Amino acid sequence: MATRLVQINMKALDDSALGRFWSEALGWGVDSEGPGVTNLEPVGFTYPDPAFVYIDIIARPEPKTVKNRVHVDLATTSTAHQAELVARLKDLGATLADVGQGDVPWTVMADPEGNEFCVLEPRPIYQGTGPVAAVVVDCTDPRAMARFWSEAMDWTLHEVADDHASLRSAQGVGPYLEFVRTPDTKSGWNRVHLDVAPYKGDDPAAEEARLRALGATDPGIDQSSISWRILADPEGNEFCLLSPR
Repeated sequence: MATRLVQINMKALDDSALGRFWSEALGWGVDSEGPGVTNLEPVGFTYPDPAFVYIDIIARPEPKTVKNRVHVDLATTSTAHQAELVARLKDLGATLADVGQGDVPWTVMADPEGNEFCVLEPRPIYQGTGPVAAVVVDCTDPRAMARFWSEAMDWTLHEVADDHASLRSAQGVGPYLEFVRTPDTKSGWNRVHLDVAPYKGDDPAAEEARLRALGATDPGIDQSSISWRILADPEGNEFCLLSPR
C-alpha cells in the first residue's frame, strides 16, 4: 500500500479570484465542485495524473497572517523566460515579496492573497516538470521529513541532506516535493497543505493506520462532516488523506 501526492490545497478569501490568477499563471483550466471551491487542472489531462500536482482553492474567512510553510516554485527555461514570467505575473496581480531571501537568482513573489511563491532561474533539474518545478515545505529537519514522506508515498527519494531533501513521482515525471530547513516554527494551521490519495482499490482505513504507524498524528480538527481524513506529519503540518482514485 502507498499514497501519492495528488494536489495542494489553498485557502482563500475569494477562491474564484485566486483561481483566475493561478489558472492564468499556469495556463490551466478552472472547474468547481460547488460554491467556495475552485479546482485548477491542466487542460487535456484527467485527475489524478502523475505529471502534475493539481490545485484546489477553498474559500475560508480567516485572513493570512504568517508566511506559508508550503509554497510552489515555478520553472523557467531561460533568463529571458524568467523575466517575462515575472512581468506577466505582476500584470496578473502578483507582487514582489521579501521573506529574507537576500541576493538570490530566483524571484520571490506573492499572489493576490499574499501567498508566497518563487519564480526560479533556469535549472536543468526542472526542465520537463511542467510549470510547477516543485512544491516546497519549510521544516526543521529535512532528513526526518523525507524519511516520513518517502515511506508515506511511493515517490522516489532523490536527494537528502541536513538542509534540504527532495522526492519525485515514481514515474519520474511532474514536480518535485522538497523539504527545506528554515528557522521559523509552525504557527497556526497551514493555509496551504498537501493532499495525498491511495491507489484505486486500496483500503483508506488501512492506509490511515499505516500512516499513523509511520508517525502521522491527529491534528485535533473536527472531521465529523467530511468524508476524507485530516492528519498531521511529524512536524505538525496538516495533510488530507483523500479517497482512492
